[in-house]
Amino acid sequence: MTGNHKNRTITRRRALAVTGGTVAAGGIAVAGYQSAFADTVTEAEATASASTGSSCMTLMSSVTEGPYYLDGALVRKDITEGKSGVPLTLRLTVVDATDGCTPVPGAAVEIWHCDAWGYYSGYTTANPGGSAPAESEDGSTANDSTYLRGYQIANANGVVKFETIFPGWYTPRTCHIHLKVHTGGQKEDGTYEGGKVNYTGQLFFADDIAEEIFTLEPYARHSGSYTRLDDDMVYDGGGASSGLLTLQPVKKADPSKGYKGFLTIGVDPDAENTGAGGGGGGEGGTPPGDAPTGAPPSETPSASASS
Repeated sequence: MTGNHKNRTITRRRALAVTGGTVAAGGIAVAGYQSAFADTVTEAEATASASTGSSCMTLMSSVTEGPYYLDGALVRKDITEGKSGVPLTLRLTVVDATDGCTPVPGAAVEIWHCDAWGYYSGYTTANPGGSAPAESEDGSTANDSTYLRGYQIANANGVVKFETIFPGWYTPRTCHIHLKVHTGGQKEDGTYEGGKVNYTGQLFFADDIAEEIFTLEPYARHSGSYTRLDDDMVYDGGGASSGLLTLQPVKKADPSKGYKGFLTIGVDPDAENTGAGGGGGGEGGTPPGDAPTGAPPSETPSASASS
């Protein structure tokens, strides 16, 4: 669709984004999905694990959280709130990279990402670039301060699972999902309180899969220049070690049926990631023009949403 878009300025800034823009202490992303730590593993998922590798090794450092973080996300498996898009099931495994990749039960994995047209909940007036319909035109009943945000608590095998949609894109970023790994806190009033952040990072998608999905509805209604992985200011080209998800189609030759995504994330449970949020450039990028103008919600989201 827009695969020929090349932004060399962003490419040059990428080194800054993953070195000067990184946070010193934090987590270590570990390549591949480790079937040994899965709660339920199908034969196809085990094959995906074997193809990507499951060795525990030190890889990328944490990166800053970007401009669209909000406190108070709900603890829940399904974060879609009726937002339309290609279904995406994420299965992430949290392991202790300082102790032989043993599982980290009780770790809280928090994710957030944009909708099919590039809008983030809580910042819905921010322009995603290109030509996109108004966020309100998607016909969903989603709460504009909570959709596509949530926590899950790792089970005894360090595994969390989210049901969401494939993210869209916004200028000047490639398709991505933000995440944090927390330890030491607890679920309270429907969200996660206390503890510390061990890792802040981003998950990425192969260009060929993303670009095929962006030809489908509702994504196709957002036109413009999509930034490929090679030109992204945060992704450093390291594959799974840099957050690139292993993706499996739910139904071969029909991307509209959705994907399953896998990755293992190694953390140091004793480390604390103290990076501040927001900002543009190497910290995650903002849409063209001004910084996000949407006001964060004034109250903690209701705990009434499904878990």
